[in-house]
Amino acid sequence: MESIFHEKQEGSLCAQHCLNNLLQGEYFSPVELSSIAHQLDEEERMRMAEGGVTSEDYRTFLQVISNALKVWGLELILFNSPEYQRLRIDPINERSFICNYKEHWFTVRKLGKQWFNLNSLLTGPELISDTYLALFLAQLQQEGYSIFVVKGDLPDCEADQLLQMIRVQQMHRPKLIGEELAQLKEQRVHKTDLERVLEANDGSGMLDEDEEDLQRALALSR
Repeated sequence: MESIFHEKQEGSLCAQHCLNNLLQGEYFSPVELSSIAHQLDEEERMRMAEGGVTSEDYRTFLQVISNALKVWGLELILFNSPEYQRLRIDPINERSFICNYKEHWFTVRKLGKQWFNLNSLLTGPELISDTYLALFLAQLQQEGYSIFVVKGDLPDCEADQLLQMIRVQQMHRPKLIGEELAQLKEQRVHKTDLERVLEANDGSGMLDEDEEDLQRALALSR
């Protein structure tokens, strides 16, 4: 899945990561999104209040993302809304979704004939099967996420073209970035413990069977 563009979380730039992962390229920078935010007038912000959303940050972020997507002829429709749900459109027939909970935004997108979770908090793209997609979105809704359908033609990208011809398999699910760092730290601590045991035996010229196992384990870890 190396051809899939996946920006990982950096600071609080999740809106940038969300858009770039959706469009599959470095289309937006913090400066460009900041410029769009400054262009918003009060009337545009007030329109967002019609949905009953009270968070000013949420309205602003949503409007920034909406305005950024307009450049590409794309628009957002609230997937959670009764109006959309009445259409009974199978999520598989859409092309992409933008999901939001509190201050975090991320993209779920179809590339070729398969769906991927492009959450910037993950260490890489997560493959979502067609049968699991509806359940995945329903689970997000249950957790309090707002989900938007992205309507319009997304720009061409290498990953989409490649995955039209092949299907990928994922043997191991990507971890959350924090989980991976914690695991690496735990491995480093374990390795240090092994080294301490071995150093304690330096000069003795003798290692019992358990210590020999530790030495082999340390060699493997290296």
